[in-house]
Amino acid sequence: MSGLPEPSAEEVRHELGRITDELTERYTGTFDRDTVSRFVFESYDLLASHATVRNHLVALTSHFAKDRLAAHAESIGSGSVPQVLFLCVHNAGRSQMAAALLRRHAMGRVSVRSAGSAPTGVLNPTCVESLAEIGIELTEAFPKPLTDEIVNTADVVVSMGCGDTCSVYPGKSYLEWDVPDPAGQPIAVVRRIRDDLDNRVRQLLDDLTGGTDS
Repeated sequence: MSGLPEPSAEEVRHELGRITDELTERYTGTFDRDTVSRFVFESYDLLASHATVRNHLVALTSHFAKDRLAAHAESIGSGSVPQVLFLCVHNAGRSQMAAALLRRHAMGRVSVRSAGSAPTGVLNPTCVESLAEIGIELTEAFPKPLTDEIVNTADVVVSMGCGDTCSVYPGKSYLEWDVPDPAGQPIAVVRRIRDDLDNRVRQLLDDLTGGTDS
């Protein structure tokens, strides 16, 4: 539990306004300030609804709003690379690992995102450790809720353990991966899950890019 005091409502509003200003400037000519503000404040509310500690919510909101706006811009434009979305219930283990592994192998040839139907507050530390062992640091990753613009952008949606909790959107290619849940598992088991996911994302990348290396 963090010893930092939680920001006041006034401080939060000020910081969210600052984030809105920054992103409005970034998306000049694409989104107006009202649209950006809606995404920023909605992103804060979505994250706050699942948060147990609120000290870092503003910083996470900045990352989440940026990703959502980028996805929205891609959904109304013409994406140049395939878009892949990994889903699991908590967005704390399997979907984060799969996204990180595909991002490494794709090297920009595929756009990758992850989300959860009921995200938790923190990543599974054993999953983080298993990825760090192979040189992947999840320094900026955090569990995120599934939002319309994220799934609307996706060409391929890969679901792991969602069952009926992850909605099906028309016009998407859906894959269901039967991968064990790493929650509560020792590192040896999580390593096997990591390696299984690594094989799966390599095959997915080949399928999406025709096996090209560039």
